[in-house]
Amino acid sequence: MTIDLRDALRLYLVTDQQALRGRSLTDVVLQAVQGGVTCVQLREKTASTRDFVALACALNALLKPYRVPLVINDRIDVALACGARGVHLGQSDMPAAQARQLLAPEVFIGLSVESPDDVRRAAVEPVDYLGVSPVFATPTKTDTAPPWGLAGLRQVRTMTDLPLVAIGGIDLHNAADVLDAGAHGLAVVSALCSADDPRAAAQSFRALFAQPLPSDGCGCL
Repeated sequence: MTIDLRDALRLYLVTDQQALRGRSLTDVVLQAVQGGVTCVQLREKTASTRDFVALACALNALLKPYRVPLVINDRIDVALACGARGVHLGQSDMPAAQARQLLAPEVFIGLSVESPDDVRRAAVEPVDYLGVSPVFATPTKTDTAPPWGLAGLRQVRTMTDLPLVAIGGIDLHNAADVLDAGAHGLAVVSALCSADDPRAAAQSFRALFAQPLPSDGCGCL
């Protein structure tokens, strides 16, 4: 599956089993994709490897007809096992250079950046986009650095030409400001996973992209 990475990163659902309000993950993901989600990251911090792989394979099969890429958080082994289209790494995960050696060339790599030093180091890493984390304070993930804020996001935009996916406390009230500050994509957790109607919530986020994003030289993968 050839994709335009810039388009794929626009509305980026990051899963959180604790935020589903008793619903199944596959049902919520399907509704969100039908509403316009363009990328899904499976994040499982406590699942066994067997359960993680089984869920990843199920999601990958669900997403393929919609041409929506599945991204695996942290776990290169799970990404390889399920044939995921991308992986996302944190600062304490496997170095991107080693991950790149293990993954097929068409598998894209994202990297979380929590400080200007992280952004500078990423300039020499084989990564395809940066996850700017967290933009705002969020209860979803508490083990993060201080929030970047909109000013910090603008700073990151001046430091790199890579696509930026903003994550952390993003909802419909601040999403337009985040895009204006230089993000190419919005990574959303509870605003989709906990929404009464994930499809309608995704449609509302996608409406923010009615105008084309400025070209940044990011090509197809």
